Amino acid sequence: MEHPVSTESAAAEEPRADEEPRAGEELAPGASRGEESSETVESSDEEGADEGASEASGADETGASDVTEGAASAEATAEAAAEAGPSEAEAELAAQRELRERIEKRKAEKDGPIAAGGKLSGTAADLLAAVRAVESGEKPVTRTFAEPPAPRRPVAEQTGRAPAPAPAPAAAPVSAPSAAVAPAEAVAAVRAVLIQGGAPESLAERATLVLGESAEHQLREDPWQLLRVSGVRPDHADGFARALLGDACGPGDERRGRALTGWLLEQAAVAGHTALDADVLRSALSQRAVPDPDAAVEAAVSEGEVLVFQDALDEGVPEPRQAAGGTGEDDEEAEPEERPVRVLFGLEQYALAEESLADGLARLVNALGKEEGSDLAGWENAASAVRGSAAELIRAAAANGLTLHTGGTAARAEAATLLKAARELGLRVCGATHTVDGRRQLAEVLDSSGGEGSGTSAADAVTVAQLLSGAAGPGRDAEGALAVDLLVVLDAPQLDVETAAMLVESLPDGARLVLSGDPAVLWSAGAGRVFADLLAARVCPQITSRTPDPGPIGELTSGITIGELNQIEAPGKEVVIVPVRDPGEAVHRTVQLVADSVPRAFSIPAEATQVVTVAHGGPAGTRALNTALKERLNPGPGRFGGFDPGDRIAYAPVPGRTVTGLVVGAEAAGLRLECEGVQFTVAKDKVGEHVRHAWALTAHQAVGHRWPAVVAVLPGDAAASLTRPWVYTAFSRAARHLSVVHGVDQALPRAVAEIPAKPRTTRLERLVRGLVPAQG
Repeated sequence: MEHPVSTESAAAEEPRADEEPRAGEELAPGASRGEESSETVESSDEEGADEGASEASGADETGASDVTEGAASAEATAEAAAEAGPSEAEAELAAQRELRERIEKRKAEKDGPIAAGGKLSGTAADLLAAVRAVESGEKPVTRTFAEPPAPRRPVAEQTGRAPAPAPAPAAAPVSAPSAAVAPAEAVAAVRAVLIQGGAPESLAERATLVLGESAEHQLREDPWQLLRVSGVRPDHADGFARALLGDACGPGDERRGRALTGWLLEQAAVAGHTALDADVLRSALSQRAVPDPDAAVEAAVSEGEVLVFQDALDEGVPEPRQAAGGTGEDDEEAEPEERPVRVLFGLEQYALAEESLADGLARLVNALGKEEGSDLAGWENAASAVRGSAAELIRAAAANGLTLHTGGTAARAEAATLLKAARELGLRVCGATHTVDGRRQLAEVLDSSGGEGSGTSAADAVTVAQLLSGAAGPGRDAEGALAVDLLVVLDAPQLDVETAAMLVESLPDGARLVLSGDPAVLWSAGAGRVFADLLAARVCPQITSRTPDPGPIGELTSGITIGELNQIEAPGKEVVIVPVRDPGEAVHRTVQLVADSVPRAFSIPAEATQVVTVAHGGPAGTRALNTALKERLNPGPGRFGGFDPGDRIAYAPVPGRTVTGLVVGAEAAGLRLECEGVQFTVAKDKVGEHVRHAWALTAHQAVGHRWPAVVAVLPGDAAASLTRPWVYTAFSRAARHLSVVHGVDQALPRAVAEIPAKPRTTRLERLVRGLVPAQG
């Protein structure tokens, strides 16, 4: 019998005294860029995200540290920070801009501010009044979007089904990034002001792209605008401002307070929040030496840089307040009691995305409810042909515009069954996944279950990115809506609020949307917790799969979902534990497992084994592990930005999406990669932003992927970072074999039993409840 916290692997070898791992060595792919003056700022892309996320959420009501969310934010920021190139990635970014333009137009057409709840008083009332002043035109608004808003597309008529457009030609699963080019004159002017302020001139192009052609003027007028450039921290911006303004600036400068307010909200978004509680934001500003946090927030609101919201803390309608001495029966002057509210602050892009998403979900629910149920008999016949939760899912999708489906890896077959049934009824269907690996798994199920005449095939499986960009999938109709009648989104917990809003905005009236996923995995890399919020809102049917994941690994992970780290029977050594004393030994044992023990004992080659660890940094983080694994599996001088042909890599074309592959060579233009059978080149100056070694990944990078074997590394210094979702995500990536390099002692069972996902502050649950009646 194997015990998941005490049994040592029979396949693991004792470390040899003459084979010490290089645990402390770090890989620096971008070290060859030679920008010594920018080293401090450049290296802060990851560490600064950690720091900012911790500050923004460290003052949360629970008082808990934000270590895990900080790790997620560092990955989301450091994996990709530039715009993607032509084809899929660029089209996806264009779709995001189009969505933001539409929801900005919607906001401008509204009569009042975005608010929900009861009455406000004091400072909160002043802040709300400031928002009203902005929206009424009494005060100027700093616009987030430079381009004029496009008109909202009309909804496609559903009276008759037009034939679906021909699917877009198969596209590469990834595309190489090509940076936008800033005007040379503007860059030169910004470079001059950066040099004058003692900031690295290497920031000139990025600052110009972020701030626009007037960047030089903006930086001279308000040096703290430099905080809007990725990787710049408040201490950098303070030094820059002192150099430009001299004695004219100080900690209480209004411009500094406004900029720090926006920066903290950006860092909170990196950690997953779409808004911050007023007390949390004020506390974070105080920690940054802002003498009057209330004034700083009010100034940011007045300038339109930040929005303020109020959420009622209780449900229901407030009771009327009785006059003194009255019975309350005939008192016409009775006023409703003031309800306690929570004041939140957020950035416009996330606030509008949440509102757009809530509106779109309500539209789908209400539109399908108005349709005649003439085809329900066909749906019922399809449901009768299968059993269990698959039949429940078909019936729920037939009668509802929105359905939630939860379950593990095995539950994906139920989603495939639904797609097949809908296709046989003559509907246009599409299944979308988070990763290319997930798409391949879904395509295999569709191919195996399609059968002659069913019409389902691998072509019905795409990634969310491909669907939104048009690189693959059903295409769009004349009104710009996706040409689908049923969209099933797998890996739904990985939907951030902006991506989810784009998906829902793209669906026509009458379409059915099924969000399917495993609620136990780590949440999205981007802001929001869409799937969890919708589960909590209870505004649509929720079908829970009764199909368990098979084998000892499935049994182990099933227990983790309910907070139990159980003993399991693993006769084939499917799950083994390798105890270690320190991070150095953890690195050494990990290399042994990947290179020798797992291939010998389980016939799984090293290239089919994935190492998963807690963070990028540290003596047993991805950098240290990748350095040691490269030395053993593909030694080389790293002449190409730290890479050699044959290196395993993780490529992130846009934030939140990771594709694994290999280095196949290098050329004058940059590093040549192969991902999913497609070769492309990443520009030399973009390698450090988009490419990492990938023998070892973090759990956030591994979400949506599965491998035959996984080595989960838990060094002693990772104990404080462990949570139940992290453990579940890391362990459930393994299909056949899981080795746990275990150095955290009782922190592992404690994390599983006591440390759930850290809450994210979002507004979606309340917004949806206000638009769609809750179901019992």
